[in-house]
Amino acid sequence: MAAAMYIALMYVGQGFAFGVYQVRVATAIYAFSYLFPFAAVPLALANALSNALLGGLGVFDIVGGFGVGLVTAGAIALVRILKFPMWLVILPNILGPGLIVPLWLSHLTGVPYWALVVNISIGQVTPAILGYILVRALSKRKAVTQ
Repeated sequence: MAAAMYIALMYVGQGFAFGVYQVRVATAIYAFSYLFPFAAVPLALANALSNALLGGLGVFDIVGGFGVGLVTAGAIALVRILKFPMWLVILPNILGPGLIVPLWLSHLTGVPYWALVVNISIGQVTPAILGYILVRALSKRKAVTQ
């Protein structure tokens, strides 16, 4: 279900998800892996699939999207497993895409790596905070936290 929501949000927000500042509201859903660590793989697949359907950079975006999704959602799951404060789910959601996506995007576009790091990280701030708010609200539900 989380993967379907990710793809639907990417479709709705594709106009601003692939721009200079990639504001991908769908990446807020990565925060679900805090509550449901098993969701990391489906969320990574959802990222790869949405990049395949909506992105224009082919195999780099598909494989890279899977990798960045797995690393980001996995790091968010580790926040709970290691019993770190919940607000730390914000950091992987910014730094995962912010540091990893520019690895291939800089080669494909000719834009310097660090310029892309800044642009993508800025675009991730809103989804990262939104993801934290979502997880915080859901964690208050007894059925979700058991």
